[in-house]
Amino acid sequence: MTPDWAPAFEAVDRAVFLPEVFWAHDMTAGYSAAVNRSTDPGGWLRAVDSDIPIVTQWDDGEHEGLEPGKLSTSSASMPSVVFRMLRDLDVADGMRVMEIGTGTGYNAALLAHRLGDQAVTTIEIDQRIAQRARTALGAAGRRPRVVCGDGAKGFAAEAPFDRLIVTCGLRHVPSAWLGQVRSGGIILVPWGTDYSPRDALARLTVTCDGSASGRFTGWVEFMKLRAQRLMWPQFEEYLPDGFPGDADVSSTGLAPSAVVPDDPFGTTGFILGLVVPGATHTVQRGDDSVTAWFISFTDHSWAAVHWTGSDGKVYQSGPRRLWGEVEAAWRWWDEHGRPDVDRFGLTVRSDGRQETWLDEPGQSVPSVSA
Repeated sequence: MTPDWAPAFEAVDRAVFLPEVFWAHDMTAGYSAAVNRSTDPGGWLRAVDSDIPIVTQWDDGEHEGLEPGKLSTSSASMPSVVFRMLRDLDVADGMRVMEIGTGTGYNAALLAHRLGDQAVTTIEIDQRIAQRARTALGAAGRRPRVVCGDGAKGFAAEAPFDRLIVTCGLRHVPSAWLGQVRSGGIILVPWGTDYSPRDALARLTVTCDGSASGRFTGWVEFMKLRAQRLMWPQFEEYLPDGFPGDADVSSTGLAPSAVVPDDPFGTTGFILGLVVPGATHTVQRGDDSVTAWFISFTDHSWAAVHWTGSDGKVYQSGPRRLWGEVEAAWRWWDEHGRPDVDRFGLTVRSDGRQETWLDEPGQSVPSVSA
């Protein structure tokens, strides 16, 4: 905690912003368990005061019951992540901030305490969530502007802002935002590719030509902007006659630990996603085997690699040689010393084009797509 943010975190009680029933997420087990304040007040308060993410909505509000739903769609982030993002936002007195993704309202309350209610505009697409956030903010004595609308459009009526902070994962940065942040202002956004669920925090500075560019500052993982959620294709579309269909068969010397390590949110998947565009992957693990599937969004190309031990049998079909692309991407990363995320950056042009780079803008990450 830094001295500039300590008073806000001391004054704003996280408990005010959390519902009577929520789902505390165990980061190690990857499982969310319901906690009910009326039946377990002690457990509820322990969860509130813990550095864990807390799910507050499943399935866009259609979920019922205490068991976890299919898709978590709103949450309270880990307090350490909240602080880290506010630190990277680098606000100062007199600045105006737009937040995309109000959620519980806790982050907006911290910003409003630091900068004043009139300096903060927060946008939430879900009407029920927006109303709950307004109520909680009022209970906490805060009155920032809460807008129910599509955050991808920003809020032009109050632009330009000095800072824009995003609390949902992005795959494409909306062009509208670039025109709503002043030149020299900062956009802080969790960004990644559909190749993996991993996000990295991009700290982008807006320039006078209407573009924005900056480095990734570290790892995060956020629920994705509703319009940019990954829609998994149906396997039947790629394999109408069943596996292996018309696939070419070969082998690979790359071990699964290289390209599909046990941690699905690690560096490897994020970097491979930068180099292999328009694709995603999933992994199935058995007692003594690993199978990885790679799916193209640009056509019906696919690949599957089945490892028993370190021996991998490769199946590929379609115009793209997807496994060849993944191998080439991994070798490029390996040849460059396996750089971590903080050596990479993102540039977003005013026309919506995005470019990732290594070390400096202009040193573009290559695309190995055929």
